[in-house]
Amino acid sequence: MDIIGKSCIAIVLLAVSGVSFGGIDRTQLVASARAQIGVTKGYDPAYRKLAYPNGDVALETGVCCDVIIRALRKQRVDLQQLVHEDMKQGFASYPKKWGLKKPDTNIDHRRVPNLECYFRRKGWSLAVTKTAAEYQAGDIVSWRLPGGLPHIGLVSGKKSAAGTPLVIHNIGGGVQEEDVLFRYNISGHFRGPSS
Repeated sequence: MDIIGKSCIAIVLLAVSGVSFGGIDRTQLVASARAQIGVTKGYDPAYRKLAYPNGDVALETGVCCDVIIRALRKQRVDLQQLVHEDMKQGFASYPKKWGLKKPDTNIDHRRVPNLECYFRRKGWSLAVTKTAAEYQAGDIVSWRLPGGLPHIGLVSGKKSAAGTPLVIHNIGGGVQEEDVLFRYNISGHFRGPSS
């Protein structure tokens, strides 16, 4: 086999192992999330059959996870595929809240507890604090809303008048950039590898 063939095999193996990217440009990640404002105007958690890989629901709608999924796809990071491959290898490590017996490419990446698990398994996890300076633009934060409902968003490069980083998220009315970082109980703080 020639060097090109070996290189292609190495790239495929990296993709399957979940490290198919060299790093994330956090400035571009925030810009990609912000570009969803005014485009994704609704919220629809209904189960949908999706193409695989790179499957998506209509851009006009989505859930909180879709903000992160779509922003990372602009960095050529497909959470649908990465989470699916990781769940195939370590299904027992993932939450069992939905009664699944095996991974489902249509929904697994669109569930906050699964993303939290994936990010932790890949070493993206950081300490959860109440210190605004600890949260950088491009960080991913997850919360438990009142009643325990999981939520996720992306830390913005903008700050409130009090200096708290804003968050780009979809909590029901489409993608917004708001001062919600410390409004809810933070359950996870994640930062992907930088480019």
